[in-house]
Amino acid sequence: MEYFLIASILVLLSALFGYLNVRFFKLPNTIGLTVISILFTLAAFGLSYFDNSLLQAEKYIITHIDFKTVLLDLMLGFLLFAGALHTDLDKLKKHRWPVLFFATFGVLVSTFLVGAVTYLLLPVLGMDVPFVYCLLFGALISPTDPIAVLGILKKVGAPKNLEIKIVGESLFNDGVGVVIFLTIFGIANGTEAFSVVEIGKLFVVEVLGGVVLGLVLGFITFRMMRSIDDYAIEVIISLAAVMGGIVLAQYLHVSGPLAMVTAGLLVGATEARSAAMSEMTETYVDKFWELVDILLNTILFVLIGMEILVLDFENQYIIAGLIMIPITLICRYLSLSLPIKIFEKPLEFSPNTNIIMTWGGLRGAISIALALSLTEAMYRDLFLVMTYVVVIFSIIGQGLTVDTLIGKLKKSRP
Repeated sequence: MEYFLIASILVLLSALFGYLNVRFFKLPNTIGLTVISILFTLAAFGLSYFDNSLLQAEKYIITHIDFKTVLLDLMLGFLLFAGALHTDLDKLKKHRWPVLFFATFGVLVSTFLVGAVTYLLLPVLGMDVPFVYCLLFGALISPTDPIAVLGILKKVGAPKNLEIKIVGESLFNDGVGVVIFLTIFGIANGTEAFSVVEIGKLFVVEVLGGVVLGLVLGFITFRMMRSIDDYAIEVIISLAAVMGGIVLAQYLHVSGPLAMVTAGLLVGATEARSAAMSEMTETYVDKFWELVDILLNTILFVLIGMEILVLDFENQYIIAGLIMIPITLICRYLSLSLPIKIFEKPLEFSPNTNIIMTWGGLRGAISIALALSLTEAMYRDLFLVMTYVVVIFSIIGQGLTVDTLIGKLKKSRP
C-alpha cells in the first residue's frame, strides 16, 4: 500500500504540474515540469517556517524512493524503447559510424577530460579528491540524456540529418556511459582489478551482450506480431518484450538500456512496421508507447525537481558545480571534434554541427541517478551537488536556448 500511495501522489503531482505548465508556463514539458517541481519544493521550504506538513510529505516521498533503482532498472528501459520505436532506423543506418564514435570514443574522451580537469580544479577550492573519484564524476556527467534530448528536440527546428545524430548518440551513449561508470566504480570500490584486459572484457560483454539481447528480443517480437492481426495483443506483446527484456538483461549482466534501444529500433523500423503491423495496430502501438513515454517523463522530471531535498548545499560545492558548467561543455566540444572531423565530408555534416551537438546534448536524470549511487567515501555529497547544478543548467539553460541558437546559426550561414 505504501508504494501505491507514493505512486498515486507522484501521478497526481505530475498531472497538476503538467496542467500548470500547459495552462500558464507554456514551456516544453521537460523544462516546465523541472521548473515547477523546484518552485514547489522551494515553496514547501518557505511554508515549513509556519507549517512543515507539506515539506515532510515531500521528504517522505523522496526518502522512500531509490531514484537510481527506479530510473536505471525500471523506467529507463521503457523510455528508451519508446524513443527508439519512433526513431527512423534508415536515417540512423546512414549515420551509424559517427553515432558509434560519438557514443563510445566521445564518452570515453569526455570522461577523462572532465575527470582530469575536476582533479586539478577541486584543490583550488580547498578540496583534495583522489583522481579515480574525479573520473567517476567524469563518467556520470559525460553521457547525454536521451530522455531530456528527445523531449527538447521535438520542439526545436534542428536540421533533420543533425537531429538524427544527436538522437542516435543520446540513445546509445547512456548505455555505454553506464558501463564506463560501473567499471570505474568497481575499480574505485576495490571490487574490480585494474586490468586493461579485464576492463575490455567487461565492456564488450556488457555492450555487445546488450545489443545481441536487443536483436533477439526485437526479432521474436517482430515474428509474433507478424503472425497475428490483433492490435490489443500486439501492444501487450511489445510491453512484454520490454518488461521481459529488462529482467533478462539484469539476469545476464548485460546492458539493459542498449538492449531496449536495439529492440525498439528493430520493431519500429519501416520494413518491420509494414510487414508486421496493420494500420490500426501501428496506430495503437505508437499511441500506447507515446503515452508511456509522456507519463514516465512527467513523473521523472517531477522527481528531478524534488531531488533538491537530498542535496547538501555547501558554498564550495555550489561554486564547483557552477565552474563545471562551462568545463563540461568545453570537454564535450573537444570530445566530438575528432569524430566530426573524420565524417563531416563523407556524410555532408551540417554547418556548426559541433556547436549544436555540444549545446543540444543535454544532461539529465541518468547523471543524477549515477551520482546518487556513489558511496560517502567517494565524496557523494560533493559530486551530487555538482551534478545537480550542471543538470539543472543543462535542462533549463541549454534546453530553453537551443532553439534560439539553431535559429541564429541558420541566419549566419552565407
